[in-house]
Parts: sequence; structure tokens; C-alpha cells
Amino acid sequence: MTEQRLENINLNLITSAKHFFPSPTSWEDQVFYFLLVDRFSDGNEKGYKDNTGNIVENGTTPLGILIDRGNAITNETEASHWREAGTHYVGGTLKGLASKIGYLKRLGVTALWISPIFKQVRFQETYHGYGIQNFLAIEPRFGSREDLQEVVQLAHAHGIYVILDIILNHAGNVFSYAGDRDRPWTGGTYPVEGFNDAQGHPSISFVKADPQHLPDVEGAVWPMELQDPDTFTRKGYIRNWDNDPEFREGDFFDLKDIYHGYGLTDNYQASNALHHLCKAYQYWIADTDIDGFRIDTVKHMDIGATRYFVSVIREFTQNIGKENFFLLGEITGGRQRAYETLELTGLSAALGIDDIPDKLEYLVKGYRNPNDYFSLFRNSDLVNKGSHIWFRNKVVTSFDDHDQVRKGNHKARFCADANAEKVVLNVLALNAMTLGIPCIYYGSEQCFDGEGGSDRYIRESMFGGKFGAFRSRGVHFFNEENPVYQELAKVLDIRRKNIVLRRGRQYLRPISAANDGVRFSFPQMVGNQMRSVVPWSRIFNGKEMVLAINTDYDQPKTAWVTIDNELHQAGDRLKCIYSTSASQIGQVVTVEARNGKAVLVTVPAAGFAIFE
Repeated sequence: MTEQRLENINLNLITSAKHFFPSPTSWEDQVFYFLLVDRFSDGNEKGYKDNTGNIVENGTTPLGILIDRGNAITNETEASHWREAGTHYVGGTLKGLASKIGYLKRLGVTALWISPIFKQVRFQETYHGYGIQNFLAIEPRFGSREDLQEVVQLAHAHGIYVILDIILNHAGNVFSYAGDRDRPWTGGTYPVEGFNDAQGHPSISFVKADPQHLPDVEGAVWPMELQDPDTFTRKGYIRNWDNDPEFREGDFFDLKDIYHGYGLTDNYQASNALHHLCKAYQYWIADTDIDGFRIDTVKHMDIGATRYFVSVIREFTQNIGKENFFLLGEITGGRQRAYETLELTGLSAALGIDDIPDKLEYLVKGYRNPNDYFSLFRNSDLVNKGSHIWFRNKVVTSFDDHDQVRKGNHKARFCADANAEKVVLNVLALNAMTLGIPCIYYGSEQCFDGEGGSDRYIRESMFGGKFGAFRSRGVHFFNEENPVYQELAKVLDIRRKNIVLRRGRQYLRPISAANDGVRFSFPQMVGNQMRSVVPWSRIFNGKEMVLAINTDYDQPKTAWVTIDNELHQAGDRLKCIYSTSASQIGQVVTVEARNGKAVLVTVPAAGFAIFE
């Protein structure tokens, strides 16, 4: 039974008899995988490999094949039903997720980031999990507390850490303002008609909870201690997302802003609501043994509130043996804001730095200069750090995600562009083999290609159902025979075995034409595109590894690639340890005295190669 009152939770009692899974020494060694529980697995698939590697034959949903793509949109009526299905829950569960831990392990995932799983308001289909009504309960459509415990236990048994997506900034649409007029943020508070019941009607008195006369658990907000008008700012919705304090005090659309406290960062006075949320999230750590939190919408919180939460959670987790509990903040607004927020709050790392995904995606497609991407990680006055050190473990990087704010009203996964499947391995490899903590968005390893005017189209169902990937229904895509899945698993295994590729400094390398070898420069666009070898090095403790992608989709490319002048002598050899052309693996290239030192490297069409 779900506990409805924080006052009844004894954290010392829960933790005293438990042994907790230890934190990793270094989070930059990990490979993250982010999924939406509702869209990942319902556990009814067949023809996939289970957690032990055996083929499952007793499910009901078959593995999708090429001919299944588009089977849900054969006419406009069916297409309309498919599009509409994407606005609702489609049936993914925690038990389904538990059945796919082996799929993730074999891919090379070592940290699983799960979308919010807490109970949502009853009258809206907030399948994404960001409309919480009960911070102490699991959303019944996803499963139970025991199901979450099973996911964590299985993940840990497979060497995978679990990061839970949480929200401090707001609750779901748990109350209604009085009257019918528009309520944008203006700085003042608005009157409230009542807490919303299960049908969305404000029939529950908007007063501090009476423990003897509590409302139905399907309405209002829970735990009981949050049923207090002072829990919420009540200032209406945000219109100007860059206006401070509007973006900190306003409601996130109809998601109701929570009041965290007041004061300067160094002397912040936490509200009762923030105290209650801290204990609620401590409970989930104690009860399920999770390894970290991804904290939503940090930009919209006071710096002092974030720092308070981080301090409380750090002390709690260190006390139970999780010395390096991961606290990942979604910090939109660029590198400077991310740096300042991390420095002031003590968060482990930042997510949502807006310039990284764009440059990752379009560099690989040949429409950004490589220096634009690699310079994000260089020494920089902007962040006041030697950023090849700072970015190594302070930024989680990705190219696809569930929001894609950067693409405005045309959301599109990487593979939505024509022929992008040819180079999707390259963007996955570039993300994994450059600085930062790499994160794979679910389905990228299967070349998901969703696009459209709403974020629903980039939140396809991996298990099929009524809103399957590739505009399908009734088929799943847990295909370990997919060449991208298989090659990415090889790449991530090489990363796992080589500390150079996880922690080394990195350098974009100048190149010269194969028939030149004298004039060197960084690869760059000519006109509006670039079809070239793009090489970079990772160096750690005196060892250099050289990596390169080819942005030409159709032709192999050869170029002289500069390497470290001090670490190599003319006549030394570098061996190819990975290539998308299997015949290249094992071949050697000879170091020559060009531009200091250089090697002549060939990269297959739309390919990727690693030399050491």
C-alpha cells in the first residue's frame, strides 16, 4: 500500500538493514540511455533476446521488418488514428523495461535514465510523466513500487546504474484558478477555486489538509503535507521564458509551480514544500536503491533551492554508502548558465546545453564546420576553466531527445533526413568518443526517424502498439541484428576497454589532401557542405588514439592526419582497431614527418575508424 503521509516514513528504519549499490568512481566512464517508460516496452514482444540472451517466443508482438514501416498510415483515416494515439498513453511498463535490461547491456549501456514514473493526474494523459499528482506513488499504468525495485535490481545485476527523472519545480495540474479569464504571470498571485479531483473539477477545498478529513487519493496533490496553499506560487503561467523572475515563479503551462523558499543563495530559506520534496525523494533512494536523479527544469528554480536540495541529497546518499550519487540538472540556456549553475549548486553535471546537439548532428551530416563542435570543449574564457577537463564529466551530451526545443515546431530525429541512416553510427560514435558523458536516446540504435509538428512524433513506441516507430503498429523494434546496433556495441566496447577514450584530452586534427601532405588545415565546409575526413585525437597518460569519421555518404576519403609530434617518431605505426569496413581492421599506417607528425588515413564512405 502506498504511504500518503511523509510523517509516517522512517528513513532510518528503511536504510538501517540494507546494503546499497555503490556509486561509480567516475561518471564519465558511463554510457547513458534515456527512455520514456510509456514508449519503451510493454513486455509482450516476441522474437527478441531476453536478459540471458535467449530468443523469446511466447509473446504476442512480432519483430518489425522493413515491409511493416508505414503499416499504420495506409490511408488518411488510419493515419489520423496513429497520430492521435501518440497523444495518449500507449502501454509501456516497468515490467516491460525489466525484460529489456539484457538488450541494453549487450548494446553497451551502463547507466539507464528513466523518465518520471510517479503517479500522474487522472484527467490528463501526461504519459511523459511530468504532471505529478502523487510524489510517493508509482503511476499505475507503469506498474508498482515493486516493479521499480525489480528494474533497479536487474540493472545492478547487469552492471547498469539507474538514474530517475524527477521534478522539483512543479506538480501536475492539481488545482484550478478561480474564474474564466486568462492568467499569465504578472508578478501577483491569483485566487484559486480548489484542488482538482480525479475528473479535473476543482471540487476539493484549497486549504491546508486536515489529517482527519483527507480528500480522495485520486485528487488534489500528495503526500498529504503538500496539500497547503503555500506549497504553490499561484502566479499564473509563463509567457516570457527569459524574463526573471517570471520563468522562476510562473506555472509551466498548466503544471503548477511550487514555492521553494526565499533569500540569497548563501542564506536561502527553504519552504516547507521543499523540505517535503526532499524527504519524498530520499524515500525513493532508500526504497529502490537508485543511483542518481535527473532534475527537470532547473533553470526555473532558485539557485538557492537547487543548492539546498543537492546538499540534502548528497548528505543522505553519502550516509548510506552512495558516495558519488549522480545529480544531473536540466539547465537550458547555454554553456555559461550551465557553468554558473553547477558551480553555485553542486550539481554533478548539466544536461540541455543547447549548442551541442545541433553541432553534433549537422557536423556528421556535413553542414557544420567541425571546429564549431570541437571548440565547445576547448579552454574558454566563457566557462573560466580548462574545459577539456571541466567538460569531461560535467556535461551529458546527446543529439536526439524527447523535446528538441532547438528545432521549434518541426521536431525531427536524426534519421528523419534522407539517407541519414547511412551516418547515424557516425553521430553515435562521435557522441561516445568525444568529451562529455554520452547519452543515447531510445530508438537511435534502431534508426528511428520520427518527425512532425509535435514532440509526440519523436516519442515513438519501441514495442509497437497503436503508435509504433516508423509509422507502424503491432510490431516491435528490439532488433539486435540491426547493423547499427551491432556496430555501436563494438564501438562502446572499445570505449569501455580504453581509458583514453573516456577521460583523455581531445584535439580536432588538421588534415591535408592525400596527394599533398604539405598544406594542412582543419576540415571545413566548402560552400554549404563538407564531404571530408574529420579526425580527432584523444590523449591520456602518454597514449594517443586517433579517430575519424567521413562525412561523404558515398565515397571513401583519404587524408594526411596530424598527430602528436612528441608522442610519435617517424616510422612508428598505428593500427586500425575498428572500422566500418571490416577489411580495414588490423591494417597499419606509418607515421611520417609532415606538419610535425602525420599518418595517411582512409575512412570508408559514411564510415568511422579508430587507430592506436
